[in-house]
Amino acid sequence: MGSEDRLTNAERYERGMKTLVEMVGEEGAQTIGNIGAFFPDMAHQIVSFGFGDLYSRKTLDLKQREIITITSLITQGATEQLPFHVHAALNVGLTPEEILEIVLHCAGYAGFPKACGALNVVSEVFKARNITPVTT
Repeated sequence: MGSEDRLTNAERYERGMKTLVEMVGEEGAQTIGNIGAFFPDMAHQIVSFGFGDLYSRKTLDLKQREIITITSLITQGATEQLPFHVHAALNVGLTPEEILEIVLHCAGYAGFPKACGALNVVSEVFKARNITPVTT
């Protein structure tokens, strides 16, 4: 049993909020605040478990974790969660070109409809951030 297993719920939440803000900033953290205004227990679980327990682990860095998360969301067709994580991916160091490559690669495994749906979301995030990717 590692020290990670002995954190209190308050410590997990605090660590989760720190990681969340590192990834998406105060504005992005407001998304969780909106969830919390409607269903506080869900927001607490997202922060404590999602960001305090999963994203805060040491073995993978935040960039690697966002590659996994974006891939998972695309393969599920869960485009409603994708903008949050595309912003986070850019914030933790993924390049626009790497994000586009993830979408393209997923087309081969998840299918073109899911990849095209993801591409629409990625395009909107890039527009909002004034990003013009370099494509080859």
